[in-house]
Amino acid sequence: MTRSSTVIVSAQLRQVDLPPKVVRTDAIQSFVTQETVLLTLRCSDGLEGTGYAYTIGTGGSSVIALLKDHLLPRLIGRDPVHIEAIWKDLFFHTHATAVGAITSLALACVDTALWDWRARSQNLPLWKLLGGAQPKVPLYTTEGGWLHLSPQELVEQALQAREQGFKGAKMKIGRPHVSQDVARLSAVRDAVGPAFDLMTDANQGLSRPEAVRRARAFDGLDLSWIEEPLPAEDVSGHRHLRASTAIPVAVGESMYHPMQFREYLEQGACSIVQPDVARIGGITPWIKTAHLAETFDIPVCPHFLMELHVSLCAAVPNAPWVEYIPQLDDITLTGMRVEDGYAIPSNEPGLGIAWDDKAIKARQSVHLEIKT
Repeated sequence: MTRSSTVIVSAQLRQVDLPPKVVRTDAIQSFVTQETVLLTLRCSDGLEGTGYAYTIGTGGSSVIALLKDHLLPRLIGRDPVHIEAIWKDLFFHTHATAVGAITSLALACVDTALWDWRARSQNLPLWKLLGGAQPKVPLYTTEGGWLHLSPQELVEQALQAREQGFKGAKMKIGRPHVSQDVARLSAVRDAVGPAFDLMTDANQGLSRPEAVRRARAFDGLDLSWIEEPLPAEDVSGHRHLRASTAIPVAVGESMYHPMQFREYLEQGACSIVQPDVARIGGITPWIKTAHLAETFDIPVCPHFLMELHVSLCAAVPNAPWVEYIPQLDDITLTGMRVEDGYAIPSNEPGLGIAWDDKAIKARQSVHLEIKT
């Protein structure tokens, strides 16, 4: 059988709910559970590709339904080589529900599975298939810094992260008064010194005037960025904030299509882009966004999903950070490789994620087989 005759013959759809390892709170919500939707595509060449997406507590069943009822029936019998054609076909088939989180998450399951198959079929790790720009990427941790923690707890966690080799740490901001945020950040900066990067994340919880006020109050703390200070839809507000502060402004985890990033970049409304490979609709639009950002001399520092983002960051030249939040340890055989504060992409063919099928089977709440 020649490769040109390869088709997708069946699909396996599963959902596994993964509670976070620590309590996670920010300015607007708590991270309750990761509803992990896993899609495995089986092809006529005998190879499989597994992709996935996630929610932070709601919407998993909606992603499953969109895949089962509308996307996967259009996928069976297609040539998996045609990743771009498939993405566009499925996007326009669901155009009435795009652009938005549920549709993008469903598209991401398909797209990441197809890229996993392609890398396996070419016996290449994903990061080399997509460009192979850098063999390792610095790590910062977000598995601390949560909004409910006291200044002393934040200091202890930041010092521990530094001892573990991390190059930086992110802290949530958005306490009721600006003085509380300043006190928390100042305590950590005094403890870790100037050579340790500190990032902040407001999770879209500030108003325009308050974002400007807090950014000015943070002057002198040498922050690497202020993330999602305003609602993601407020492009002009982010442009105004960027013009009002020397602190880099980071956006992207709540955007669902490359054109949303294009608008930010064209208007000079951000300093850093943070596409989430699941929320933007998969690897295909993620790579486009990273390359687009490079033409504006803007770095890409993706949100969450470190087990997949390590390969995407290693594939492009303008990715200075991988965000460390372990979440797949309970359903994978090996964790992401970390050495001296750097994330190391896998050299195994495919996405580089070693799924533990036995653990997945034991924890799955949904298991569907689709053949026609």
